[in-house]
Amino acid sequence: MTPDSPPDLLALHAVRITGFADTPVIAQRYGLDPAETREALLDAEARGWVEHTAFAGTGGWSLTERGRAEDERRLAAELARVGGADEVRDAYRAFLPLNALLLRACTDWQLRPTAGDRLAVNDHSDPVWDAGVLHELTGIDRALGPLADRLGGVLTRFRGYDTRFTTALARARAGESAWVDRTDVDSCHRVWFELHEDLIATLGLDRHTQP
Repeated sequence: MTPDSPPDLLALHAVRITGFADTPVIAQRYGLDPAETREALLDAEARGWVEHTAFAGTGGWSLTERGRAEDERRLAAELARVGGADEVRDAYRAFLPLNALLLRACTDWQLRPTAGDRLAVNDHSDPVWDAGVLHELTGIDRALGPLADRLGGVLTRFRGYDTRFTTALARARAGESAWVDRTDVDSCHRVWFELHEDLIATLGLDRHTQP
C-alpha cells in the first residue's frame, strides 16, 4: 500500500509547490480539512516556517527560507523511510526531457515568429500553429501517465498530476487557450511547474542549477 504523508507535512509542502496561496487553496491541494490546515499553518508560522502577507485585497501563505529547509528535511526523511529515493531519481531523469518539450510548447503557445519579428506574440489566429502545439502537449500528456504512476507508487502525494494535466489539455483543445499556460488557472503549465517543484523539493535539488 502506498504510504500517505502526514497532514502537517502536506500543509507545509502545499505552500512550497503553490508558491503563494490562501488557506482554502492550501487545504484543497491535498484534500485536507481547512480548519486543521489553518492550525498547521499557524503552528508553522510560529516556528518561522511560513508567513502570511496581504496586498491589494488578497492574502496568502509563503515559505520562509527556514520553512524551505524544513520542508526539504522532512521530505528527505519521508523518502528514506519508504525507500523510494532511487525510484524518484529515476523518474526525475525521465521527467527532464519532457520538461524541455513542455517549455518549448509553452513558448510556441506564447510566440509565433514572423519574417520580421522572431519574438512576435502568438495571437492564436493560425490554427495550424496552435494545433501543432496542442499535438506536442498531447504527446507529453501520454508520457506523463506512466511517470505519475511510478511516482504515485512511492508516495500518495505524487498522485493526480497526470489527471490534472489531461483536464487542462482537454479544456485547451476545446478552445480555452488560457488552460495551456496561464498561472491563475490549473493550466498545463501550472500543473507542470508544481510537479517540477515537487520533484526538486523531494530530492533536495536547486531549481536554478537544473537543466
